[in-house]
Amino acid sequence: MNVQTPEASSADAPKLTQLREPLNTRIPAIIVGVVIAIIACLSIWYLVRPVPLLVQGEVDATRLDNAARVDGRVAEIPVVRGENVAAGAVLVNIDNPETIAKQAQSVAAKIVAEAQLANIHAGTRAEVISARKAAQERAEANVVLAQKTFDRTRQLAEHGNAPIARLDQATDSLHESQRALDQAKSAYEQAVNGYTREERQIAEANVGKAVADIEAVKSIIDQMTVYAPVASQVYQRNVEPGEYVSPGVPLITLIDLSDLWIHFDLREDLVKGLKVGDRFGVRIPALGDRRITVEVKLIATKGEYASWRATRSTGDFDLRTFSIRAYPVDRVSELRPGMSAYLDWRMRE
Repeated sequence: MNVQTPEASSADAPKLTQLREPLNTRIPAIIVGVVIAIIACLSIWYLVRPVPLLVQGEVDATRLDNAARVDGRVAEIPVVRGENVAAGAVLVNIDNPETIAKQAQSVAAKIVAEAQLANIHAGTRAEVISARKAAQERAEANVVLAQKTFDRTRQLAEHGNAPIARLDQATDSLHESQRALDQAKSAYEQAVNGYTREERQIAEANVGKAVADIEAVKSIIDQMTVYAPVASQVYQRNVEPGEYVSPGVPLITLIDLSDLWIHFDLREDLVKGLKVGDRFGVRIPALGDRRITVEVKLIATKGEYASWRATRSTGDFDLRTFSIRAYPVDRVSELRPGMSAYLDWRMRE
């Protein structure tokens, strides 16, 4: 059995110390090398990784600008901004006293026209016929008297017992009596026959015109109340009570929250490969970066503006802008117009 002595242990101690010294000096160098390697790897990864292409869109919806076809002063606006209204709900009431007065005038004109038509249908009154019959008989008696006077005067004039001037007066009286008889006969026949067919047609046309005038004024009065065309939400009130408005001026702006979409404007080099029906996810920051799936339903080119130039023959090309409309696949009740939407275009698939 070998037993180590204290002298032997003291001899090995310098050798162990010599082995530890090179190891302690190499540890910092190893750490520095590892750090450099990590930095190099990260740099290479950042250089070769695909750069994200963020595309920003905006939530939009169908907007309805409701205007009146009449002018007047705003009397009442029974809705407030942000209120959900049903189809046919009253949005604005307009006051126009002149139009109301025209309606009263039209109603009065209709009453007069109907009275005239009823008078024509009733025919001539019996009292009028009797009076004209009496006037005709009186004219006939005057003709008989004038004829007798003329005959006597002519006989006297032939025998030289009456002047020629007296005969001329008798002749004129006879002619006047005959003309008065003709007028009396015509008046009596007119009373008996009543109104003509043409007069009835004119009276009926006057009634029709009066009815049409009432309908025209009524249509204007109906336009003095503006109704919601569809179930929607009040987006903006463009006028306040007491303001004077003209025809065609938007009074209330509505949004149809059942028809929401996300709008993107993309260069035409990004549109390649995109087609109607494609689906991808977008992030909505206003909803806590909530991701929703949308479907492309419209790809349309934007209008040509003055700054747009023709394609160059060499070098770069001018790129058009396309409007993309993508609809949410599933209904998102919290989505509102104006919210932003973000999409990494290269990673959309």
